[in-house]
Amino acid sequence: MSNPHGVHRIALLFNANKVYDRQIIAGVGAYLASTRVSWDLFMEEDFRCRLTGLADWCGDGIIADFDDPQVCAALREVNVPVVAVGGSYTDASRYPDGLPYIATDNAALVRLGYDHLIEQGLENFGFYSLPVAPAHRWAEERERLFDGMVARDGLKSFIYHGHATSAAGWSDAIEALIAWLKSLPKPVGILAATDARARQLLQACMMADIPVPDEVAIVGIDNDPLARTLSRIPLTSVQQGTEEMGRTAAHLLHRMLHGADCSDTRVVVPPEGLHVAASSLHQTRRSPYVMRAMHYIRQYGCLGIRTEQVANYVGVSRSLLEEHFRRSLKRSVHQEILRHKLEIAQELLRNGECSLADIAVRCGFTSVQYLYTVFRRELGCTPKAFQESQQAELQE
Repeated sequence: MSNPHGVHRIALLFNANKVYDRQIIAGVGAYLASTRVSWDLFMEEDFRCRLTGLADWCGDGIIADFDDPQVCAALREVNVPVVAVGGSYTDASRYPDGLPYIATDNAALVRLGYDHLIEQGLENFGFYSLPVAPAHRWAEERERLFDGMVARDGLKSFIYHGHATSAAGWSDAIEALIAWLKSLPKPVGILAATDARARQLLQACMMADIPVPDEVAIVGIDNDPLARTLSRIPLTSVQQGTEEMGRTAAHLLHRMLHGADCSDTRVVVPPEGLHVAASSLHQTRRSPYVMRAMHYIRQYGCLGIRTEQVANYVGVSRSLLEEHFRRSLKRSVHQEILRHKLEIAQELLRNGECSLADIAVRCGFTSVQYLYTVFRRELGCTPKAFQESQQAELQE
């Protein structure tokens, strides 16, 4: 389809409140920035606001989230090129007919998270899904894939759909989630359908005083920066190939706008990888005192806690706790607190989103100078040199 003015009016039907959708939108933007394509983009914060009257929309093309059946229904009568984006499915009937479809590889996402939990030496596995609903069929697919993988290994999976997230029902939802967590055999590895659900698991474990990852190891899906910010215990997460999905969808629509027939095209995009953090790094510990102490340190280690506070939380004397730490970890409680602070500081430096002053404050160091002193003493380099070395590795 040609446009006499050279500018095409394109609607992006995505929910900008979801990290998955935002990352796909970012991929569309990356495609536009790397080409000479000239598009006038229309986008509501929530695509559902745009579903009514789409048949009368005077645009040139649409890229839409087809995981929601309402979108499929609303776009049936549209007479402009449409590129569908969503999850991959084992059942081919779940794909839209006659439309190009760009999918995140649900099987690969689940496999990456499940294999990581197996590597931690775990033998009990759970999946925290979403309530059954037509709009959650992608979560249902991930749940089904997870259950199948666990069954093929001769094990039983524990599936929990939970409650829909709402302010009114939040207390009941958390209480029910805690009850499910307490009912599980321990230790257990849990894969959540999204990072938002994984963060709920972390909150429930904190409220119920369940050590993470000693008793419950958690993996999410999305690698959501907001989930990382709101979680005291850093979250392990599978990064979807969402930006590549957005770029691919934009490229296909560009071709369709110029007459190409892409109706039979189906592209399944693999995940970018697994971002490993403390929430899933399960280690078998013989000492329950060390387990409880580590749970406390992961939550409050960057807030200036001291060994006495950790011992008080565990409910034993400082000398007894130190003895258990030396026996199990070959280091003192203070050294473990410092190790935790350094680990968080290294992660923040890798992300490159915070200044050194902010990192010092967030990790519980009294000043930037002290941060430098600790890095030189423990790692043999400055924070700046560490950050530069990490960035150089990523560019290789």
